[in-house]
Amino acid sequence: MLATPDSELHRCGKMFGVLVHSGGYIAAFSAQLDGSYYHDGFVPPVYECAAMPIGTSREESQRLQRLLFANYRLTNGLGETKNLLEIFRNEKPIISPEEWYVSGNKTRLSTEKLPPSGAGECCAPKLLQYAFLHGLTPVALAEFWVGAMPQNELRREGTFYSPCSSRCVPILRHMLQGMEITSPEQTTSELLCREIEIIYEDAYLIVVNKPSGLLSVPGKNGQLSVIDALLLKGHSAVIQPVHRLDQDTSGLLVLAKTPEMYKTLQAYFQRRDIQKRYEALITGEKIKVLPTEGQISLPLLPNPYDRPRQMVDREHGKTALTRYTIREYREDGSVLVDFFPLTGRTHQLRVHSSHPDGLDAPIIGDRLYGGKPAERLMLHAAEMEFLHPVTKERMHFCIPSRF
Repeated sequence: MLATPDSELHRCGKMFGVLVHSGGYIAAFSAQLDGSYYHDGFVPPVYECAAMPIGTSREESQRLQRLLFANYRLTNGLGETKNLLEIFRNEKPIISPEEWYVSGNKTRLSTEKLPPSGAGECCAPKLLQYAFLHGLTPVALAEFWVGAMPQNELRREGTFYSPCSSRCVPILRHMLQGMEITSPEQTTSELLCREIEIIYEDAYLIVVNKPSGLLSVPGKNGQLSVIDALLLKGHSAVIQPVHRLDQDTSGLLVLAKTPEMYKTLQAYFQRRDIQKRYEALITGEKIKVLPTEGQISLPLLPNPYDRPRQMVDREHGKTALTRYTIREYREDGSVLVDFFPLTGRTHQLRVHSSHPDGLDAPIIGDRLYGGKPAERLMLHAAEMEFLHPVTKERMHFCIPSRF
């Protein structure tokens, strides 16, 4: 199928997916493409929801929506079938954009646990449903973006993306039952715990060099964290990270050894009394013509339908400022850059690097925001400086990334 000049691929892009099975492969696109669920060479929708009538009142619309969700039936690897209402019954209530974008960015959860709009229409559920119903054995599945970048999300053409957290993850949790799942990106947290390096320690605080892949705080599904690593080394259970690094980010992390020190150091971060420098390896054509030094100002807000992914929102987002300095242009096209975050928003450096109104150059290895594939995220907290709350000594730590 070739996209016509007026195709939505040129306007806002589309997610496509491919499932490899024992006898070949099948392909899908999310929702509709150019107003139709059906195109040659692509699997059909799980359920033709376009045929549903439109309610004349809110109550009637909700009744029709429940009917749609009840008829949206998905099969898993065990041959079991559930509709969307059953799949989402035990999920947290969905936060709609209207409820998310309220004064002060305070969130209000809807009281009814209905699936989000568009649930079941993404590539992965379509592909798995077709495979199960036609006796195909899935071997591998991947989703990637084709076409223009959408208005509110960072999606780059040709880049692979993981399923969205609100619509797809609960469905895939059901559909993948009975299947043996492996991932080339899985790491052994026990090994990472042994790799952690203590840079400094006294009676009040600890500074560690966190390896990429290790959580800052304990996570779900038994994933180990920096705290677990320090417990294995005989430290007290009361230690707490004063700030956080993304799981895939490496580098300097400060932990408090007492509740009082935790509160004091947190106040340091809130007042921006701690200076930090990150090193990153990025790629992009725009970076070659940008000034070697500058500042990025793009307000950020969590994506309510795909957390923890963040998005730029100039109306509702919180102020996010990053200063950058280009250090080295390399022969392979990558660029080594220093980032100095002036605010501490989630994924701030990753979004500011990737966004077209920022550097338009994703960090290599960034699986969320379109980075070139790599064995890890090439982002490292390399340097930190602050005044010790008790001794009043100027503390300075520097651990280069070796990128």
